Amino acid sequence: MDLTIYPGKLSGEIQAIPSKSQAHRLLICAAFSDKETILECSQTNEDIDATVRCLNALGANIVRKNDSYQITPVLDLPENATMDCGESGSTLRFLLPIVCALGIAATIQMHGRLPYRPLSPLWEELERMGAILTRPTENTIQTAGKLRSGNYRISGNISSQYISGLLFATALLEGQSKIEITGKLESKPYIDMTQDALNTFGVNSKNFKVKGCRPFHSPGKLKIEGDWSNAAFFFTANALGCNVDVSNLSSDSPQGDRAVAQILSNYKTIQSISAADIPDLVPILSVFWGAKNGIEFTDIARLRLKESDRVASVCNMMNKLGAKANATENTLTITAGTYHGCTIDSAGDHRIAMAAAIAATLANGPVTILGAECVAKSYPGFWEDYKNLGGHYE
Repeated sequence: MDLTIYPGKLSGEIQAIPSKSQAHRLLICAAFSDKETILECSQTNEDIDATVRCLNALGANIVRKNDSYQITPVLDLPENATMDCGESGSTLRFLLPIVCALGIAATIQMHGRLPYRPLSPLWEELERMGAILTRPTENTIQTAGKLRSGNYRISGNISSQYISGLLFATALLEGQSKIEITGKLESKPYIDMTQDALNTFGVNSKNFKVKGCRPFHSPGKLKIEGDWSNAAFFFTANALGCNVDVSNLSSDSPQGDRAVAQILSNYKTIQSISAADIPDLVPILSVFWGAKNGIEFTDIARLRLKESDRVASVCNMMNKLGAKANATENTLTITAGTYHGCTIDSAGDHRIAMAAAIAATLANGPVTILGAECVAKSYPGFWEDYKNLGGHYE
């Protein structure tokens, strides 16, 4: 789907959608809990749907009722499972270690760019600790064997999702385990979110057994908090002259992307930003500084491993808009310019498509976004919300 967006300011009220990052984590904990959990989640998306689908394949019964998920936890683990992760990196990297911890023979299916996104060194560490992993086709992974408790070691500068996956897995293993993080730790707020989810579900609960699996203790009913990552697009729109009131956000959220509010309010004093803990903000902050006075992002290497090569797709977007962008191995420099009408390839990346839509509010002519349907990965209702706020497109 290609959309042509016409310039114009956005205004009105909007409620932040539920946090995709938190939803993944709480769904997983609830699936291995000791009783039913009701998880309030007013909207879903393709990535959340992938996690629900895979957890059901592992023996949970998760159904959507009104604006919530009713989660009946795993009672009997299957000996074999087929799990379709779609294009969700979180689903794959969280559940692969869990499957290995449970000793299930699974066939894991991947789509889109996901088969080409890295799994090393997580793959090697799972094998070192007892898993047997094979790649029969480009788009599938097969698991056998079973993880043992013990000392795990994983690099901290490739994906925080590896560490989160190991946190879930070791919580399900009998015996004591330790995770040693080597090198520089990046995206720490996402690891904090995983630990918060585990704490919420009392990972030390030992009063219920599922074939050797130690489940978590359900708090009964929970509500997914608002998503700062997607709200960042409208916060940035405001900083560029729009007037959108965004509600349903927690100021003390563990989500690292809540930093967007402070970054935008202090932008005049900022000349360089590390992307280490906020990789998902780089596309929209590039749009912001491209319309202001430019910026340098450091620690960008991991952006090349996202839904697109996000360094290349950001550079393409900014250069097409009329700003300038160039990158080295670990820096991305944005030089400000005047935005004009153009055609931008989203590269199948939801954050590029949404960033381009905000840039279009400033452009001096229509901006066409190729592959605009990719927003469904995290925010299926984005275009409807954009229209309700006064955005014009066809």
